[in-house]
Amino acid sequence: MFSRKHRPWQSREADITPKGLYLDRRAIMAGGGAMALAGLTGCDAQSNALAGQQAGSRQRPVNGSLDFSPTDYSVMDDQTPFPAVTGYNNFYEFGIGKDDPARYASALTTDPWSIDIEGLAGRTGRFALEDVVDFTSLEERIYRLRCVEAWSMVIPWIGVPLSTVLSAFQPSTDARYVQFETHLDRDEMRGTRFPVLDWPYVEGLRMDEAMNELAFLAVGLYGEVLPNQNGAPVRLVVPWKYGYKSIKSISRIRFVSEQPVTSWNRSAPREYGFYSNVNPDRAHPRWSQRSERVIGGNVFARRDTEMFNGYGEQVAHMYAGMDLIENH
Repeated sequence: MFSRKHRPWQSREADITPKGLYLDRRAIMAGGGAMALAGLTGCDAQSNALAGQQAGSRQRPVNGSLDFSPTDYSVMDDQTPFPAVTGYNNFYEFGIGKDDPARYASALTTDPWSIDIEGLAGRTGRFALEDVVDFTSLEERIYRLRCVEAWSMVIPWIGVPLSTVLSAFQPSTDARYVQFETHLDRDEMRGTRFPVLDWPYVEGLRMDEAMNELAFLAVGLYGEVLPNQNGAPVRLVVPWKYGYKSIKSISRIRFVSEQPVTSWNRSAPREYGFYSNVNPDRAHPRWSQRSERVIGGNVFARRDTEMFNGYGEQVAHMYAGMDLIENH
C-alpha cells in the first residue's frame, strides 16, 4: 500500500493531465503516425482485459489498454507527448540511432514471455511474465526519466513496485544485489549483431535500492501496453538514476552477494559507474550534466538538473557518507 502523504516532488491532482485526454487512442494514433502502436484494438481490447481481470485471470492483454489504479507519484513538469516517448529512444539492441528502436523493434516477439529467476532466493526457476507481474494490480506513476546524454522525459508509467515482485521470490539475507539481464535474440534484435556492447545487456542495483518505494517495473505507458521500443513487455524504471539503469525487455533476474558487473560500466568505466545516480556536480567526461534538454517541447528549452533527479527526499539516505563523485 502506498502512503497518500503529499511529498514535495508530487503534484496536485489538478496539475496532472486528465486521464481521459491521454487515453484517447484515436488522438494518439493520429499524432503518432508510424511511431504509434500499430496493434492497438481500442475498446475491444480494454473490454477483454477488464473481463479477464474480473474473472480473476492474471493473463496480460497483448494489445490495447491496461486497467490500473492512479497513485500520487508524479512530478510538476508537463508530460512528454506520446509520439516523442515512443519515437525517441535509446535501445541499442535495435540500433544506435534514436529512431532505430521505433523502426525495428516490432521484430521482437514479446508473447509468450518468461523470466528466469536465479541466485540467492527461496523461489527460483523460469516463470511466465504473468507469474512475475500481477496484471490485476497495476498502478500508474508519473516519473521523469533522465538520460546521461542530458535530455529528459516525463512519462506516465503503468506497472508494479519492484519491491513487491522481488519479495515474492524470497531473496536470502546474503542477497546484497540484484542483477537484471535483457533478452537476447540476434535474429530479432538487429543491433546485437554488432559489438557495440558485450551482449546481453546487464544492469544491477544494490538490494536497498531495489526495495526502495520508487523503483518500479513497467509494463505500459500512457495507459497502453508497453511498446517494443520502450522495453516491452517489462522494463525497470529507477527514476533517480540515469536512464540506462532502467533496463528494458527483462528476461533474467539474479540475486547475488557481490556487486555485479554492468554493461556500460564494463564498456566505459570512466564514463559510467555502477550507481549512476543523477548528479549535476559529477561532469560526464564529454559533456556537462548541469542542465538537460526537455524532449517533446521547445527545442531550446532546458531545465536545471536536480540532484537525484529531484527524488532526494526518498533516496539520499541510501548514500549517506558516500563520495558521490567517486561512486558515480
